[in-house]
Amino acid sequence: MTTERYQENYSGQNAKKKSLIKSGLLLSLMTFASRIMGLVREMTKAAFLGTSAYADAFGIAFMLPNLLRRLFAENSISVAFIPTFRGYIEEDKDEESHSRIQEFISATLTLVSFLTACVTVLGIILATFIVPFFYGGETDAVILAETTLLTRIMFPYLFVISIAAFLQGILNTCNVFAPSGFTPVLFNGIVVLMTYALTPQMVNPSGLPQEALAARAMSFGVLIGGCFQAAFQWPFVKKTGWKTTLTSLKKAFINPGTRKVVSLIVPTIIGMAAYQLNDVVSTALAGKIGTGAVSSLQYSLRIQELILGIFAVAVGTVILPDLSGLAKKQDWSSFNALLLQSIKIIALITIPVTFYSLVCGEDLISLIYKTKNFNSESVKLTLDVFMFHIAGLFFIAVNRIISPAFYAQGNTKLPSLAGIISFGVNIALAVTLSFPMKTRGIALSLSLASLANTVFLFIFMGKMHGMEAKKTALQMSVYVVRMICFSIIAACPTYFARLYLIRIFHVQSRLIANGLPVLLCGLMFAAIGIFLLLIFKDETAMAALKKIKAKTKNRNKK
Repeated sequence: MTTERYQENYSGQNAKKKSLIKSGLLLSLMTFASRIMGLVREMTKAAFLGTSAYADAFGIAFMLPNLLRRLFAENSISVAFIPTFRGYIEEDKDEESHSRIQEFISATLTLVSFLTACVTVLGIILATFIVPFFYGGETDAVILAETTLLTRIMFPYLFVISIAAFLQGILNTCNVFAPSGFTPVLFNGIVVLMTYALTPQMVNPSGLPQEALAARAMSFGVLIGGCFQAAFQWPFVKKTGWKTTLTSLKKAFINPGTRKVVSLIVPTIIGMAAYQLNDVVSTALAGKIGTGAVSSLQYSLRIQELILGIFAVAVGTVILPDLSGLAKKQDWSSFNALLLQSIKIIALITIPVTFYSLVCGEDLISLIYKTKNFNSESVKLTLDVFMFHIAGLFFIAVNRIISPAFYAQGNTKLPSLAGIISFGVNIALAVTLSFPMKTRGIALSLSLASLANTVFLFIFMGKMHGMEAKKTALQMSVYVVRMICFSIIAACPTYFARLYLIRIFHVQSRLIANGLPVLLCGLMFAAIGIFLLLIFKDETAMAALKKIKAKTKNRNKK
């Protein structure tokens, strides 16, 4: 009987583990699809708005509610609501406790709805006073008025996306991930669709240019997309059995669960605010530089985020559970080995990508964005920024690998402190460099701030139990230098090959004129890099190759 129970329990745990792995893979796929659709959204923006003043206006207007979404909605759900909700569910043993959980859900939904509605109304009213902060004193009154209008159109997005985040919190706590993972894909798709569908239909009594009408259409797309994100998840929440009802404000504020949520979220907002305010300050400085500065920064960051989403986020997500398990066992030798291996993998990917991007950045930007409205001048503006953004790719990626090492030991304060210091460095450098270097100075300051973040994470690592900061930093540095040397060797012939390929494929179609140089240079760069890794028998590359071969054999056996 004992053996049967053990086998039954083991089978149940195994099935649960497989289900979680399947959900994780599905969520990773959805995240990747979301990044791709986010890039498609930026391509649509480039096609309709280019780097015009209206592109800047849309970027500024969308940044404000989006910043508050990241700061409050997503933060409160992940840090406060989900842990509290999960704790209640684990204690759900009778009808009374089940009723208490339902009261907590209703109270939280009421609180979220009330507070975001208040902020939304304030944002709409105060838009006239907020918008000029992001522009210089000589900005055209028409552009200021248009940015204010776009801000007012999109500020309600904060309300609907907060409701969507709340519904996501319920689903994720119930181990339902697919609907929430799909909603960003849905959102970006709707924004693209609405831009194409509404732009020709927009009423234009003032004789505004086409870019202004497209910016309005895209703004309505953002609002409609946010509504769909909430509406799409609601039927799945209903299937869980939990009701999304409202209660009185008094009950919402005095509910023990909501008070616990508030107590958990307030400290983390400080650390999150430091990181998110980078966007605000950078955008404010860019808005004072001139037309196209804000939009070129955003176009550049979108490409960088796509690369980070494919590699850094995936590696960081995968290693966190393993690091947590090793920390719990106090197996510090394996812990440090896994952390170093993860850092080396990131260096193996991001450093070559950085050098390849420096060589082929112009072709890459032209291939993705160049259209009638996104002209050669727009490409130049974005390239100027991209060269300095991509220089910090490794540091941004490695920060997302090192931070889980702290989280694995339950320490969130030290990474937050490193983030705050990084924010201070970024702001100081951005203010100093934006005048002589303009947008390039803003991009460079972000890369240098990411370097500072990495340095302080290693300094703080020395204070953590079991973590070998000096040894890891030294071995990481040696490997980074190795990857830089390999990348320079691969970049030199690729640079000259690109010049030759551009002359050959100089035609009207950007798919041929830019796409073929990007593809052929990429293949050449990769071939040289792989050859060097094999010749020098790079351990990290060899280990990755062995894992790929092992997985291939296992699949063939199945």
